[in-house]
Amino acid sequence: MTKNVVISGYYGYDNFGDEAILSVIIDHLHMLRANITVLSHDPGKTSYYYQVNSVKNFNLLGIIFAIKNCDVLISGGGSLLQDVTSLKSLLYYSFVIWLAKLFNKQVIIFAQGIGPLQRQISQNIVRNLLSRCELVTVRDPKSADFLASWGINAGLVSDPVFSLDLPRSNPEPVVGIQLRAFKTINDAFLQRLAEVVVREFPDKKIELYVFQNALDMRISQVFEKMLKQLYPEIQTEIIHSISKNDFIIKISQLEYMIAMRFHAVLVAIKTGVPTIAINYDAKVAKLAYEACLPLLTIAYDEDFDSAFARLKELQPEDLLNYAKTKTFDWTEFDKFLR
Repeated sequence: MTKNVVISGYYGYDNFGDEAILSVIIDHLHMLRANITVLSHDPGKTSYYYQVNSVKNFNLLGIIFAIKNCDVLISGGGSLLQDVTSLKSLLYYSFVIWLAKLFNKQVIIFAQGIGPLQRQISQNIVRNLLSRCELVTVRDPKSADFLASWGINAGLVSDPVFSLDLPRSNPEPVVGIQLRAFKTINDAFLQRLAEVVVREFPDKKIELYVFQNALDMRISQVFEKMLKQLYPEIQTEIIHSISKNDFIIKISQLEYMIAMRFHAVLVAIKTGVPTIAINYDAKVAKLAYEACLPLLTIAYDEDFDSAFARLKELQPEDLLNYAKTKTFDWTEFDKFLR
């Protein structure tokens, strides 16, 4: 029997990582011949790009109709159930789950990172909802342990983007840099990074990757200006507003990558591009540690020389072999969709 599936997440905002996760889910559901509806900030674009039904994410009547007529709600991936961004965000994603349970639908929590949950009311909401879901999967041990303390058994899965079939590295003399705005990043760190990039790669093109315009564009422009001030002849380009697949192809053609965002690091690893990770989040540090990548903290006195020396020693084959160990297991997921 064909299943009707609604997918809820941070979709339609042109965020590379979230759109990559969505494409993985949709590709798998298409193989299972499911009817798919995505709750999206930009339903027209989502519907056109993925060939699915799509409903505006704040269209209450549309959401109610879609969930009332579905068999399964998939919530995720990403970090949806947290109240650091805002309590409003948590309440929205929780409401969608609550609505599905109100209509007695099966709910899958898909590869999420749970928390932080700073408010008691947030903890009460999430604990109550997840205890009623048919399948809960998380992407990191910290989330699994946190839910276990509530008596909720969560399956630990790899990030679904690891399951994408990506091209192997075909390097050109280009260095990719992916930065995002973050509260602890500062001009001193950026200036020092720019100095080292100019020193180490004066003859290579520098491509600055904007994975989400709202958070990545301005800092990329600031960094590009720093590079030009240090070395006016350096060739730079800001890469933005292209498709997920075009981003992936671009990354696969890099000689080296320096990246903050988790999925920028992940795609570089999976295509075999030697990478320095910038540690702004525990998930990035964990990925860098597992893949044996050099890791920079956001500090002026960081040992940049050591990190760049290690970067040049990385072997693409080692990165590709690591990526092969992170296959995504669909077994439990498929039990609700066949």
